[in-house]
Amino acid sequence: MMEEEEFEFAEDLEAILHLTPEVQLAIEQVFPSQDPLDRADFNAVEYINTLFPTEQSLANIDDVVNKIRLKIRRLDDNIRTVVRGQTNVGQDGRQVKEITRDIKQLDHAKRHLTTSITTLNHLHMLAGGVDSLEAMTRKRQYGEVANLLQGVVNVLEHFHKYMGIPQIRQLSERVKAAQSELGTQILADFEEAFPSQGSKRPGGPSNVLRDACLVANVLDPRIKQEIIKKFIRQHLSEYLVLFQENQDVAWLDKIDRRYAWIKRQLVDYEEKYGRMFPEEWCMTERIAVEFCHITRTELAKVMRTRAKEIEVKLLLFAIQRTTNFEGLLAKRFTGCTLTDKRPESPLDPTNPFLEDEPGEDVVTEKDEDLPRKPKAPDNPFHGIVSKCFEPHLYVYIESQDKNLGELIDRFVADFRTQGPPKAGTEEGGAVLPSCADLFVYYKKCMVQCSQLSTGEPMIALTTIFQKFLREYAWKILSGNLPKSSSNSGGLTISSLLKEKEGSEAAKFTVDELCLICSILSTAEYCLATTQQLEEKLKEKVDKVLVERINLTGEMDTFSTVISNSIQLLVQDLDAACDPALTAMSKMPWQSVEHVGDQSPYVTSIIMHIKQNVPIIRDNLASTRKYFTQFCIKFTNSFIPKFINHLFRCKPISMVGAEQLLLDTHSLKTVLLDLPSIGSQVLRKAPASYTKIVVKGMTRAEMILKVVMAPHEPPVVFVDNYIKLLADGNPETFQKILDMKGLKRSEQSSMLELFRQRLPTPPSGADGGPSLSFSAPTPEQESSRIRKLEKLIKKRL
Repeated sequence: MMEEEEFEFAEDLEAILHLTPEVQLAIEQVFPSQDPLDRADFNAVEYINTLFPTEQSLANIDDVVNKIRLKIRRLDDNIRTVVRGQTNVGQDGRQVKEITRDIKQLDHAKRHLTTSITTLNHLHMLAGGVDSLEAMTRKRQYGEVANLLQGVVNVLEHFHKYMGIPQIRQLSERVKAAQSELGTQILADFEEAFPSQGSKRPGGPSNVLRDACLVANVLDPRIKQEIIKKFIRQHLSEYLVLFQENQDVAWLDKIDRRYAWIKRQLVDYEEKYGRMFPEEWCMTERIAVEFCHITRTELAKVMRTRAKEIEVKLLLFAIQRTTNFEGLLAKRFTGCTLTDKRPESPLDPTNPFLEDEPGEDVVTEKDEDLPRKPKAPDNPFHGIVSKCFEPHLYVYIESQDKNLGELIDRFVADFRTQGPPKAGTEEGGAVLPSCADLFVYYKKCMVQCSQLSTGEPMIALTTIFQKFLREYAWKILSGNLPKSSSNSGGLTISSLLKEKEGSEAAKFTVDELCLICSILSTAEYCLATTQQLEEKLKEKVDKVLVERINLTGEMDTFSTVISNSIQLLVQDLDAACDPALTAMSKMPWQSVEHVGDQSPYVTSIIMHIKQNVPIIRDNLASTRKYFTQFCIKFTNSFIPKFINHLFRCKPISMVGAEQLLLDTHSLKTVLLDLPSIGSQVLRKAPASYTKIVVKGMTRAEMILKVVMAPHEPPVVFVDNYIKLLADGNPETFQKILDMKGLKRSEQSSMLELFRQRLPTPPSGADGGPSLSFSAPTPEQESSRIRKLEKLIKKRL
């Protein structure tokens, strides 16, 4: 029974004493041991096998068991001793806690004693300081008072929580009384030294007043402000007398005298009183700032009174001198006194138009009346005086209106005198120089106005810009586009056969084509630059006015000029091809006996294309996208017109249809090569353009293929038509029948059959002539055309 209990106890002990690897490692470090029983991975079986490696060794089992039991008893004794040794720990802890409490009480006593000694020292200092302060105040010993007063105030701060003690409260009231007496006394001393009435001043700075300023730094801030206010008012009293509204020097033409006067006064102040006031008071800057406020008020008053006498040159002269003075202030002072008085400054300039360009600082006769000033964001004094001119900037706006009107008239006169750009010159197809001149002037006006004001005057200037952008578009661009004449008369087939290559000129001359391209390029430049102008104006104007800057209408005007120019180029080439198409429709296609080379009308069309397109492409080299638009618009105009004339070719024989098909394929090839025709640099045509040509000319080829197909049996013919053309319009089918030369009686039955064979449109779809199936792909039709070309070659 004992052995079983020991075994169970061992199992329980093993389960309870399962230690983590970290704890086991710590135990091994503190109590290193080589005994296998102390190992964490102890294995009882291996340990027994170590003790009894053979059967003969079992004879000593009793001795081994006795040794182990002895070891167990020793461990139990050690554990018992350790446990008994812990019974006195609680009592020892209580003793330590009592000692700690006593030490803490001694610490508190020491701290309170130190505080009491410090407070008594402060009280002694405060009492002595108040007595000394009162005595020095009566003797006006401001130098000693300045240092002492600050110390007394600092010491008094330590007694705020003791104000309930009568003696402390009495000392605090004596300090306040001394401060009040000092403020009154110092103000009286300054009033005596700088009386409000009269302009008599002492010969030099006063040491007493200098020390008094140091005392004012410690007193109520209102004392300092009152000293500054009275001194500056007295210092500028002479200015108000000299430049009264009724004085001749008060007008704008003598504005320089105002700024010269303040410069002399500042120099005089620095010499006489510069050391009297503390440097951190910034008295020189304060005098200059107060002068600016007075000047702005006085100028506004005199300009309201004599508003009718303000001319633009006089106004710009005054603004120039004023902004120059503001720039001078920015170089001399930091603007630290403008915290609460600084006027609104313009927006941060990210506008590239504000960057100084080479030669911009050179003053010419044309620019001598323009105001110049430092950039606003670098000048904290911007607008401190010049803001008074803002209500009168309408004079400047009206002047710009007049100047821009004269500029536009000069552009018109120059164009008439110099004529349009000539073909073969650098100017041919280039942007008109007048366009750059206009926007350079716009830039100058915008910069000037933004420096003067970022409010309503900028909106007024924007309105002027809009007005003359439209006038430039109408008078210079649209007004100089060549006028298209009436369509030329038709050509007969005999005249085409007799015509020599290149003998027939295009409707527009080469110079006129160059002019149209030049106007188109100029309109594109104006469109892009107007958009930039709008962005820059929005950057310069006040945020609340940004929504009122809108040049969309002017951009639309230039877009219209571009469209009209492209349309003129298209109409010119289109009209040049009209006689050839008319001749095509008048040819006796029923009498053609064999298929030969391309017809004369095709040669004529290709000749006109080769004459016009290279000129247009070369002159629109800088605006490639608009040349692509020209090609697309011409193709969209020419192909429907070609198909329309194709329907007029009736009746057509089989051979005539084959000849027309060959001609159509030749035109298709030329149109596909249109963007790079006559160019040494081969460039792939845009995919959008190629798609239009392939789609349109494939339809023309399919029309001719239907015409070539036999109309017997009718059902096969109708189904073939529907498959090839995918056109459910009976009128188109009627034109095909006319081209085949069928009689009216045959056409009636064919039309009836056509209506019957049309696919039924899906439910819910609009009943229209279009069919629901897709047309043959360009690749399929190209394969068919190649087969037809082989057939034609065999016949030839």
